[in-house]
Amino acid sequence: MKNNGGTQTPAGSPVGKAVNGSHPVNGANGANGANGANGANRPNGSNGAKAGAAAALQQRAADRDFQQAISGGLTAARRKFVIVAVFSLCANLLLLSLPIYLFQLSDRVYTSRSLDTLIMLSVVVVGAIGAYVFLDVIRRLILTRVAVETESRLGAPVLSAAAKAAQGGISRDFQTLGDLQQLRAFITGPVILMMLDAPVAPFYLLAVFLIHPHLGAIVTATGLALVVIGLINQKLTAVPFAQANTYAGRANLAADAMARNSQVINAMGMIPEGVQIWGRETAESLKAHVTAQDRNTYLAGISKMVRLSTQVAILGWGAWLALHDELTGGMVIAASIVASRALAPLEGTIEGWRGFVHARSAYARIKTLLQNSPLNLERLRLPNPAGRLTVERILYVPPPSKKVILNGVSFQLEPGESLAIVGTSGAGKSTLARMLVGSIAPTAGNVRLDWMDLRNWDPRQFGESVGYLPQDVQLFPASIKANIARMREDVSDAAIFEAAELADVHEMISQFAAGYETQVLIDGSPLSGGQKQRIGLARAFFGNPRLVVLDEPNSNLDAAGEMALARALTRAKDKKITIVAITQRPSLLQSVDRIMILKDGTAQAVGKREDIIPMLSGRPPGNGSVPPPPSTGNGPPRLDA
Repeated sequence: MKNNGGTQTPAGSPVGKAVNGSHPVNGANGANGANGANGANRPNGSNGAKAGAAAALQQRAADRDFQQAISGGLTAARRKFVIVAVFSLCANLLLLSLPIYLFQLSDRVYTSRSLDTLIMLSVVVVGAIGAYVFLDVIRRLILTRVAVETESRLGAPVLSAAAKAAQGGISRDFQTLGDLQQLRAFITGPVILMMLDAPVAPFYLLAVFLIHPHLGAIVTATGLALVVIGLINQKLTAVPFAQANTYAGRANLAADAMARNSQVINAMGMIPEGVQIWGRETAESLKAHVTAQDRNTYLAGISKMVRLSTQVAILGWGAWLALHDELTGGMVIAASIVASRALAPLEGTIEGWRGFVHARSAYARIKTLLQNSPLNLERLRLPNPAGRLTVERILYVPPPSKKVILNGVSFQLEPGESLAIVGTSGAGKSTLARMLVGSIAPTAGNVRLDWMDLRNWDPRQFGESVGYLPQDVQLFPASIKANIARMREDVSDAAIFEAAELADVHEMISQFAAGYETQVLIDGSPLSGGQKQRIGLARAFFGNPRLVVLDEPNSNLDAAGEMALARALTRAKDKKITIVAITQRPSLLQSVDRIMILKDGTAQAVGKREDIIPMLSGRPPGNGSVPPPPSTGNGPPRLDA
C-alpha cells in the first residue's frame, strides 16, 4: 500500500507512537517532533477479536483519509448491524414458542391427557429454545467484533488527529480516545440489544391481537405510552447529560495538569488548590449528572409502573373474557407473556437511554475530530529540502485574544546558516520557534522551507526534514536509543550513533551502565534536566534533518554541556544543516552566523554576529553593521560578554 507520498510502506510495520504531532499514513510523530514507525496494509478480514484488534490497530494507521476511515467503518458496521437485526428478529420469533407451549399445555395436554402430545411439544420447544440461544450467542459475538473493528479502524486516525490538533498546546482532543472506548462499551452492552429487539415488538403485538383484539388494544396503548415516556426522557435528560460530560472533560484536564506539574504542586504545597480546581468542575459534573439521572430514574419508574399495570390489565380483562367464554385460561396466560415480551424492549431502552446519549455524544465528537482534521488534505511529496528557510512578514494574533504576539518578522537563511534569536521574556521567541516547525500557523505572512509554505509540505516528510528541541523537553518511557531514534523501529544503529555523535552526547551516554539501552521512566529519571536536554538535542539531529530549531538549548546545561552544544552546532554547519536557536546566554552567540534581536514581537535588528554582539554589549557596532530600526522602547536587551 502507498503512503501519502506515493512510496511503498513495508507490510506489518508497527503503528507510530503519537504525543505532540502525528500523521495518519506513516505513523504518528512523537513528543516534540519524534516520528513514529511506518504504517501497514489494511487487514483482509477479522481473524478473531484479540488477534484482529492487534493487527488492525497497526494496519489502520495507513488509512489516508480520515473521513473515508469513518465512513468506511460505518458502512462495515451497518452491514453487521443488519445481520444482527435479522438474528434478533429470528431469535425473538423463536421465543414465541414458550407462550405457545404454555397455551398448548393448558388447552390440549391437560384436557386430552396425551403423553405423546406432551413429548412432541416439549421436543419442539426445546429445539426452538436451543436455536434461540444459538442466535443470541452469534449476535453477541458479532457485536463484539463490530466494537473491536470500530476501535481498531478508528483508533489510529483518532490518535493522529488528536495529536495534530494538540500541536497548538491544547490536549483536550486526546480525550476522544476515551470516547472511542465508550462507543465500544455501548456496542457490547445490553442497551443496544434492547434497541435491536424493539423492531420485533410489532410481531408480538400482532400475536396478542390474534389472541383477542381487546388485549391487543391494551398492549398497543401501553406501547404508545412508553414511546411518549421515552421522548420525554430524551427531552429532559439531553441537556443535563451534555453538561455533565462537558464539566467532566474539564475536570479531566485539571487532573492532567496536576499530573504534569506534580513536582511543582508538591514542592510548593499547591495540592489543595489543584484539588479545589478539579473539585469545582467535578461538582458541576456531578450536579448535572444527578439531575439527568434522577429524571431518567423517575421516568424509568413510571414506565415500569405502566408496564406492570398492563400485565394486571391483560390478566384481569382476559379473565373477564374467559368468564364470557371468549378465551381460555391458557390463552390469557400466553397473551400476558407475549405482551411482556413486546413491551420489554421499550422499557429497557428507556432505562438505558443514558448510555445511548453518551455513546451518541462520543460518536459526534469522534466524527467532528476526524472530519475537521487538517491531515485530511492531500499534499504532494516534494523533493527533500536543502534547508533554505524564508520568513516573510509574519503576523500572529492567537485566538480569541487580540494581542499581537509577532508583527512583521522577516528573515532568510541559506542552507547551513545559523541564526540566534535573543530578546526579553515575552518577546515572542518561543512562539516564533513553534511557528518555524509548523506547530502553529501565522495569522498573516508565510514561513517557507525551500520556497514552499510549511502548510503545503507533507507532514510526514516535513517531520523527517526538521528537528525541534523545545524548552520543556519530554522523553518517552523507553530506552535512550529509542528516544534518539524518534521511537522508530525501522532505523539502523548507525543512524542512531550518528545522531548521538553529531549532538556530542555519545560520551555522556557511555557513562550509564546500560548505555544506549538505559530505560527512561515516565518522569524522565534517571536523567537530569541537562541530560534530558542533550538527549533531546540528539533526537532533533536524528535522520540528518535540514532545519533544526532549538528553543533555549542550553538552559539546563553546565559548562561541559555548553561546550558540547557548541561542537554540535559546528558539526551541523559542516553538514549544511540550517540552525535557528533561541537563547539568552552569550556563550551560544559565538557559535552562530547571524543574530536577531526580538522585542515585543518585532525584529529590532538582524545582522551578522560580529555586528550585533557589540549592540548587545552596549558598545557601538563596527563597520558594516546592520543598524536596528528606530525603537520606542528601552533598546535591545543587553547580554554581558
